[in-house]
Amino acid sequence: MSEPILPAINSPADIKALDDAALSQLAKEVRAELISVLSDENPKSVGGHLGPNLGVIELTIALHRVFETPKDKLVFDVSHQAYVHKLFTGRRGRFGTIRQHGGLNGFMLRTESEHDCYGAGHAGTALSAALGMAVARDLRGSDEHVVCVAGDAAFTCGVSYEALNNAAEQTKRFIVILNDNEWSIDRNVGAIARYFSKIATSPMYSGIHDRAAKLVEKVLGKRVKDFAHRVETSVKSLIAPSVLFEDLGFRYYGPIDGHDINLLVRTLEFLKTQDKPVVLHIKTIKGRGYAPALEQPLKFHGLGRFEPKTGATKSSETPTYSELFGQTLAKFAETNNKIVAITGAMPSGTGLVHFAKAHPGRYFDVGIAEEHAALFASGLACEGFAPFLAIYSTFMQRAYDMIIHDIALQNLPVRLCMDRGGLSGDDGPTHHGLFDIGYLRHVPNLIHMQPKDEDEFVDMLWTMAHHNSGPIAIRYPRGIGTGVQPKAQPKLLEIGKAEVIKHGSVQPVRVAILGLGGMCEMAGAAAAMLEEKGISTAVINPRWIKPLDTQIVEFFARSVDVICTIEDHVLHNGFGCAVIEHLADQRITTPVVRVGWPDQFVEHGSVDILRKQHGLTAGDAVKKILAALPAESGARSIA
Repeated sequence: MSEPILPAINSPADIKALDDAALSQLAKEVRAELISVLSDENPKSVGGHLGPNLGVIELTIALHRVFETPKDKLVFDVSHQAYVHKLFTGRRGRFGTIRQHGGLNGFMLRTESEHDCYGAGHAGTALSAALGMAVARDLRGSDEHVVCVAGDAAFTCGVSYEALNNAAEQTKRFIVILNDNEWSIDRNVGAIARYFSKIATSPMYSGIHDRAAKLVEKVLGKRVKDFAHRVETSVKSLIAPSVLFEDLGFRYYGPIDGHDINLLVRTLEFLKTQDKPVVLHIKTIKGRGYAPALEQPLKFHGLGRFEPKTGATKSSETPTYSELFGQTLAKFAETNNKIVAITGAMPSGTGLVHFAKAHPGRYFDVGIAEEHAALFASGLACEGFAPFLAIYSTFMQRAYDMIIHDIALQNLPVRLCMDRGGLSGDDGPTHHGLFDIGYLRHVPNLIHMQPKDEDEFVDMLWTMAHHNSGPIAIRYPRGIGTGVQPKAQPKLLEIGKAEVIKHGSVQPVRVAILGLGGMCEMAGAAAAMLEEKGISTAVINPRWIKPLDTQIVEFFARSVDVICTIEDHVLHNGFGCAVIEHLADQRITTPVVRVGWPDQFVEHGSVDILRKQHGLTAGDAVKKILAALPAESGARSIA
């Protein structure tokens, strides 16, 4: 048995030093390492993006065999498929810590390594960023290569085509690798996915350039060059799919087998010599080399710890907020034929698979195209439908202009459903939904809310379904909630009316804590700690971020010594700011203590660890409240 190769790979130079025959063995060892580190063979594993990385092992080996990072730039779109790149660039010793607090990030991170030239966690960014790097190289007069690796799902993003539209005009040396595996998180949809499939399955496309050129030369000779080029394009269109990339100024190559390392190396070496932007189309298999990932590509796109032999994971009997959303909306749509559901390539992540199964004619997956999704929803709303637009909070940021210009300005009843509102844990700063209150609460006409538990969540969705007088938004957390069973019949909530959960044990009540959404539980725990110290404390479930229940806020602010707000959101421009602003406008001087996330991009890690580290615990709230309480209570009794 030959000696293992991977333990000796500490830099890309070590890959270049290998014999060609050793490369397939290295690929095999990398597969085993990925499965081991992300599964429960690693006691500290929190899982990760296994399927995408299994599919790019051979490509990553070839890239580091041919190019020289950090001089040459490798830009990965989304970059969740960069685990293998991390293994090869001096981080193998820490690879067992990936996605753990204090460990390697699950995405490319410029601060983590000089080999990570561009950080990302959202799709569609790589082509524009890589083009900027190529133009910077040209302006500087240096000679490095810039390689963009983008999955086929990235080409459902409009911004990718904005980059393609400009590339040929702005540089002559630019390599784009289209990694075509027919999946983003779920299976890709739309005309672009069909286009790539058409290219890949066309037996006539291989060698099309040579055959078309020879035919043109035979018919016209070599002299009529300009006309010949037009005829060449026409000839190609007769015997092959439409040559989209060539029309945009790229030379297209492929499709080729993305798991044939030697073929990839030879092709990349050739592409290095080209003085025109090129697209290399490779076909790969998501989850290659691991049977459970091949059988369940959706599950193994990104998952927690799993049993390596079978791929089995632990499941909870309590439905997640996402699952509850999809099931509930499907139920509502049984009696309301105006309800339609829209998502951007996230039918499973948002729970809309349930809606799609029950109402396929009213379900729309538009691909990774959040801007289009918001505009599409606007059009549906204009015509009397009730669109529910389900997009993660962090991805809804991409549709911000449409929310203002197209939805709110026209006062259209689009329902914005923002999954992952709050901390997203192990995925880190690109995925935390910590900014949506800040980017929505100042938008005119828009209503925004957050439920404390599953029962209230269903009531809010019911209220949204019946709200037809303007835009309305809801934010809700990742994962499971408190386990509260929703009522058989949901109720309409009074918009802008908070819920007083606890008035305080005795008079006078000295503290009022407003715990937004799931932070109500923390507010209750903090109140219990204060009550143990003899400080009577009220607990309020705000429900409504906008409109704020000003009556409740003013009532308690005029009655207690300290108001405390707790939110799973950054403090700047958050819910607590809304309370402070209103009290300032009313010239009410009661101190407001705010508990929330700091003015920084929060790192990755488990929710519990990050809350403790950044001061979002009941104990932290109590410390802030005690520091703000006056020595002598001036609080009045609450009638």
